[in-house]
Amino acid sequence: MPALKPTDIYGEVVWIGHVPDRTANLRSSPQTQAQLTFAGIPGESHGGLTRPACVRVRSQYPKGTEIRNVRQLSVMSAEELAEIAADCGLDAFDPAHIGASLVISGIPDFTHLPPSSRLQFADGSAIVVDMENRPCHLPAKVINQDVPGAGDHFKAAAQGKRGVTAWIEREGRITVGDGVRLHVPDQRAWRP
Repeated sequence: MPALKPTDIYGEVVWIGHVPDRTANLRSSPQTQAQLTFAGIPGESHGGLTRPACVRVRSQYPKGTEIRNVRQLSVMSAEELAEIAADCGLDAFDPAHIGASLVISGIPDFTHLPPSSRLQFADGSAIVVDMENRPCHLPAKVINQDVPGAGDHFKAAAQGKRGVTAWIEREGRITVGDGVRLHVPDQRAWRP
């Protein structure tokens, strides 16, 4: 019996970004397509099969410990980006400012998708949702370079709307405009 349930919820890839070196610049450059490999998007700063442990997993591992890379992508919702923009006093929010890998429209409550959900693209390639991507202060500087003062509101505005981190389960090539279908784990909610 399948453990993942296809839903009737479909979305669309509306933006693809690429960050070659996050230490030099957090800003993504827009792309029209991306190759998805088991190691992430080639040349992307968050790519690789493994990565050094960071603040996200500090309760489990000392900083710098080599672990599996389940943070290959930063995936955001177009609808949640619009809410963040409004809370920052902007008409629109440029996903390049926050180093986004993908922006998808049409999937409700995106940031709170269940961990282990799959987003399967038109060509059959798929990514796995790891967890909610928590907002931090780092994008403020990049945002403020283009829109002075707006970045100061980002962390609070993005609370619960920062999207998810994800990793590639099946390789393929995606393009802006591609459809994507949500698959969720077929299990009840955890009740400790």
